[in-house]
Amino acid sequence: MVNQWASTDHALAYLERADRIPRRTEGEATLLDFVPHDVERILDLGTGDGRLLALLKIDRPAASAVALDFSPVMLAAARERFTADESVEVVAHDLERPLPDLGRFDAVVSCFAIHHCTHERKRSLYGEIFEALAPGGCFCNLEHVASPTPALHERFLRHLGIGPAEEDPSNMLLPVETQLAWLREIGFEEVDCAWKWLELALLVGRKPS
Repeated sequence: MVNQWASTDHALAYLERADRIPRRTEGEATLLDFVPHDVERILDLGTGDGRLLALLKIDRPAASAVALDFSPVMLAAARERFTADESVEVVAHDLERPLPDLGRFDAVVSCFAIHHCTHERKRSLYGEIFEALAPGGCFCNLEHVASPTPALHERFLRHLGIGPAEEDPSNMLLPVETQLAWLREIGFEEVDCAWKWLELALLVGRKPS
């Protein structure tokens, strides 16, 4: 396993190109639709510079939030973004390790982060997310997933404007179907792939009330 996200250069390079990821705003907009406006607590896993959480807070200003990341560059960027917002706590944590006890949340969200975990860790993390949710809480994971065929993977890379040699070695991609099955096995309801474009997908589920 090669995870380069602790590298300053790697993190800065991602931040520089993040806004140019094709169709990203479509996926984010769909995610926002799944998070109720009256949520009281939000957990953002792999928050990066806090982009997704900032979007959520626009229509949910009263919600408190915990933002987790392990990259020093990302943590610094998130803390700067939320420096004037005392309702957001930025916490250093590596998702390869079990989630700390942070209480219960009405929504757990993630954007392009969990695919950097090993497959075994993905499965156990989904279970920890289920436990962290309050009854009726939602999980929304805007994720980079595996293509069903090599040709479709090559097509995705062309849309990114990169070749195989430029792929992020930290990526450990898994098919949508596998992850949806895991969520159902764990106990999530209303599990679905709510949006998808090539290797970008929004996986959603809800903890029973």
